[in-house]
Amino acid sequence: MNFSLYIAKRYLHSKSSNNAINFITYIALIGIILGAASLFIVLSGFAGLKDFTLKFSSILDPDLKAETTSGKSFFITNSELAELENIKEITHFSKVIEDRVAIRTEDKNALATIKGVDANYQYIASVDSILDYGDWFDQKSNQIVVGWGISNTLSLGVLDFTKPINIYVPKPGTGQITSTKNAFNSVKTINVGVFFINESLNDEYIFAPIDLVKNLLNYEDNQLSSIEFVLSENADEANVKAKIQAILGDRVTIKNRTQLNDALYKMLNTENLAVYLIFTLVLIIAFFNIIGSLIMMILDKKNSLKTLFNIGATVKDIKRIFFLQGSLMSVIGGVIGLILALIITLIQQQFNLVMITPTLPYPVTIKLENFFIVLFTISVLGIIASKIASARITKSMVQHS
Repeated sequence: MNFSLYIAKRYLHSKSSNNAINFITYIALIGIILGAASLFIVLSGFAGLKDFTLKFSSILDPDLKAETTSGKSFFITNSELAELENIKEITHFSKVIEDRVAIRTEDKNALATIKGVDANYQYIASVDSILDYGDWFDQKSNQIVVGWGISNTLSLGVLDFTKPINIYVPKPGTGQITSTKNAFNSVKTINVGVFFINESLNDEYIFAPIDLVKNLLNYEDNQLSSIEFVLSENADEANVKAKIQAILGDRVTIKNRTQLNDALYKMLNTENLAVYLIFTLVLIIAFFNIIGSLIMMILDKKNSLKTLFNIGATVKDIKRIFFLQGSLMSVIGGVIGLILALIITLIQQQFNLVMITPTLPYPVTIKLENFFIVLFTISVLGIIASKIASARITKSMVQHS
């Protein structure tokens, strides 16, 4: 066995004759354990929050979405639709027409985004799971499904035929408006369902049959706002994306789920990085205890170091002893902390000890990458701390001990 490693392990397991040094060493080890555990628990908590947030924000997001590159819409031919259907990696796709509209019912008004979808949309989004009450609309009807926020703002019920909902959109064209009556296209609709996804979508979206929206906006049969795609399980996303782009050309931009939620991903990743850096700073402070513990150990072992030097150990070997001792202490403390943190996160997952609301437990997600992040952070800080402490050993110290 390597000489320095053997002595380092002996020093790590043996107690000092000085109780104060033993106490400081235990405090340093506990600091590493708690620091590693805290870092892993926080990273698991943010991973859980990220998954929880994205679960609701991306519930309507397809695997791929072809959006118009410029303007509000693009045109597609029947032959291009047939080519899209022939891409075997695409299991379903839905045509979408989308625009901002004004809604009025009795004396209440609201602004919203109306999303006209075809019958295939049920394969893009699980409509049954987002409906809070009521039903999904029929394609050949003037029925709509609104979000909870819009429903509350306009006091909308379901299938209330005494309270029709008027949807308005400005007529396209240029020139001076001479009459507000002729300035808007409008349609009377009836609400048949209310969906609940998240606050942002609940307050903004209305779903409607694609033909209803097409007529409201004066769109042509082959005029769309976007096309949403669901891919087969083992599909190569980049390859399918290239095939769609080749068919539709530069008039569309194709985005995946991450790109559709680009701002949200950036915000969550930035918050995660900020928390990691804050807790790493706490760990750096904790590792000052390791430095102090090793320096006091060096002073306590001065006579032993002189003996080692006299029997042939070099100053480099002696420095390496305490470098390895500090590194081993850091790794062992980190591993114990990770085991402790894993137990705590598993308990939270199983028994929901910490709650956000009386019915919503704080989400935690255990990810393998977080194990490596914590272990890497602890190891690097431990190596730096051990290097700083072992550098205190000089030839004069071991010669004149």
